[in-house]
Amino acid sequence: MAVAEQLKNIELNCVNCGSDFVFTIEEQEFFQSKGFTNVPKSCPGCRAKRRQKPSRTDWHVTCADCGSKTTVPFVPRQHQPVFCRACFVKRKAPST
Repeated sequence: MAVAEQLKNIELNCVNCGSDFVFTIEEQEFFQSKGFTNVPKSCPGCRAKRRQKPSRTDWHVTCADCGSKTTVPFVPRQHQPVFCRACFVKRKAPST
């Protein structure tokens, strides 16, 4: 605990948004426990934004095989057929 007594809150400037933020004693202890030696360059808000996964967009299409309406997680191309899940699995099944 002698190390914790030497730590002090440090005011830093975010390289992304330019806002000032405080690198608290608790955060410094956490960084030390993980073996991190550098101070953070981004504020907690910018770090949280960077960690967020982009939202997935589903595209509404018509199956090229059975004609049913379905959605796919990619942008369909005009020259390539798109299949619903059932038709896709049926086409990928090995024929015997």
